[in-house]
Amino acid sequence: MKYTDINAETIDRWVAEGWEWGKPISHEAFQDALNGKWSVLLTPVKPVPKEWFPDLKGKRVLGLACGGGQQMPVFAALGAECTVLDYSERQLESERLVAEREHYGIRIVRADMSERFPFEDGSFDLIFHPVSNCYVRDVDHVWRECARVIRPGGLLMAGLDNGINYLFEGDESRITGSLPFDPLSDPKQMEILERDDCGIQFSHGIEEQIAWQIRAGFELMDVYGDTNGEGFLKEHGVPTFWATLAKRKARS
Repeated sequence: MKYTDINAETIDRWVAEGWEWGKPISHEAFQDALNGKWSVLLTPVKPVPKEWFPDLKGKRVLGLACGGGQQMPVFAALGAECTVLDYSERQLESERLVAEREHYGIRIVRADMSERFPFEDGSFDLIFHPVSNCYVRDVDHVWRECARVIRPGGLLMAGLDNGINYLFEGDESRITGSLPFDPLSDPKQMEILERDDCGIQFSHGIEEQIAWQIRAGFELMDVYGDTNGEGFLKEHGVPTFWATLAKRKARS
């Protein structure tokens, strides 16, 4: 079994157990979005600045590893033509549930983002990619595929785990691990993930997360940091996540 298949099964189980990021928005929240009252997350706590978004009416939006029925319904309410790609069946079921409940159309695609995306070049105006590439070993591939399927001038919004969390366990009060975190290369790191039912995760540093976006053909436009939302690191103001706004440069 591929590690991405293990991750899909793990996330399916988390959703069944009430995982925070697998709970679809309510009917009331969807109605609020229709009336212009909305917010979305790329990282655990801090909402994405609304000034990052263009007018979404008629825009082709890809939610990359973005299932769960949380962000895509908002974009649909704002008039976007939405496609969601995820590898978790249950996350996609949540997308389907909200779309059927609220009577809007959405293209739902089950696919593994560690492989070639099943879309033509230049298919989208905006890609919304909440924290999830920590479940993929090769982030360079993800950025290059994003650059391929987005049109020149299109926007990429990405939530990024910056790797700090992989240094800590338990109450986060002392460093117990080391970076990089790659359980496919380190059996001890794999044991930690298996013990804690964490799927198979990988740390990615600033070069992979930001410099490689630029190398893939994006221009960085804005960035902010965020915390875990709770725990020792949050209490000490440690930013464990980044969010980036980037624009696809014209193809040479």
